[in-house]
Amino acid sequence: MTRFYLPALLLGLLATPPAVRADDHPADHWEVAVEAGYLEKVRDNSPLDYVIVPVQIAWRSPAAFDLWQGDSGARLRVRNRIAVILETYLEGAEDYYFAFAGAPSFELWNAAATDALFFEIGGGFGLTNANGTPGGQGQDFTVNWFSQLGARHQLDKQQALTAAAYFTHHSNLGMTDPNPGIDVLGINLGWVWQLD
Repeated sequence: MTRFYLPALLLGLLATPPAVRADDHPADHWEVAVEAGYLEKVRDNSPLDYVIVPVQIAWRSPAAFDLWQGDSGARLRVRNRIAVILETYLEGAEDYYFAFAGAPSFELWNAAATDALFFEIGGGFGLTNANGTPGGQGQDFTVNWFSQLGARHQLDKQQALTAAAYFTHHSNLGMTDPNPGIDVLGINLGWVWQLD
């Protein structure tokens, strides 16, 4: 009988959902976040003043690996992030930008797993409504590059808030001439929910 119980016990422990394990960590779960920001032009590559309000739905994967773990339990974890983005232009030649973007997310967690600093850098592609305005985007298809540096605070095991400095660049990679691009910087705030 003991030979039956021991494997059954081990299988039961392995099948236990991560949410009830003692070593449960927020970065070990799939998440979805709703993020919104306010961005203003920071470079004179375009003669137009741009003010952009981005709204994103972002998904983060469970941690792929740890780059560092301290004796206290603090960790530097690496996850993956993908987002669907809708930007509304309050100022500028275009009215909107609909895009996708992906990036690694580097997260420095405290030992209690209640707070983290994070850095994300990546890019993607999307569509805007280019209208031929001098200084605007020369075509509808554009690529994007972004980075954000921020902080995260867990409200509980299932929810968190984020705040970040957010930079993004839009360009059409020289497919039109001129290709002034857009560079904007501002704040990005998010509400995060654990999915599993």
